Amino acid sequence: MSNFINAARVKMEKGELALGMGLRQARTVDIANVAKTCDFDWLFIDMEHNSMSVDTAAQICNAALAVGVTPMVRVPGHESFHASRLLDGGALGIVVPHVNNAAEAKRAVDNCRFPSVGKRSIPGSLPQVSFQTMPLPDVIAHINRETMVVVMIETIEGVENLEAIAAVPGIDVILVGTNDMAAELGVPGQLGHQMVRDVVQKVCAVCAKNNLYPGVGGVYDEAVMKDYVEMGARFILSGSDLGFLMQGARMRSQMLRSIALDPAK
Repeated sequence: MSNFINAARVKMEKGELALGMGLRQARTVDIANVAKTCDFDWLFIDMEHNSMSVDTAAQICNAALAVGVTPMVRVPGHESFHASRLLDGGALGIVVPHVNNAAEAKRAVDNCRFPSVGKRSIPGSLPQVSFQTMPLPDVIAHINRETMVVVMIETIEGVENLEAIAAVPGIDVILVGTNDMAAELGVPGQLGHQMVRDVVQKVCAVCAKNNLYPGVGGVYDEAVMKDYVEMGARFILSGSDLGFLMQGARMRSQMLRSIALDPAK
């Protein structure tokens, strides 16, 4: 049996933060090594809000597997083929957006886990086990154990049904999508607002009761991030490739523009 592990899960099992890098602009496999060198545990390959193809996402997933970074894909919808194609292509986890009730959470599990936990179709050889030929029961058990199912709470309806969602077997993480959540609450962009804090606090409490991991995405203000981590959030979307690029580029241009020029030169 291939000895692959889910690095993000291992970190959280140890009580540590699992840090993710969001991908919106990257289209080449070297981003996996960039994430590894910069000490990220997982990639958030965002297929809801970018134009990346399934093929490109699968190639990045395989590159991440090779360097020990967990490839997670946020799918664009709840249909089974969104999850199955990426899981068969190398993803070690699926992030499902806009999960509003227990039925939608159960559908997410069914799409991502093999029987008897879910209803995922049995494929041929898988990249997660290096395409090794091995007994099918072993593959099913190993993949089910290491694959992460992440459901996103982004609506008031989702918060109202949080207890029922958390009780669905097969879920690993409940991730608060703070931007959509703040907009739903009538405070768009105010990601540290008390109403958003209340949602994060509730998610952390419900996750603790159900042996799940709470997560936060979309928050990049350092003080607010620290606040949510101290509340208990452990699955952290830490920023995106575009955000890191813009920040670094802006700092460099500002530094160079600040140099006083000698008109005589």
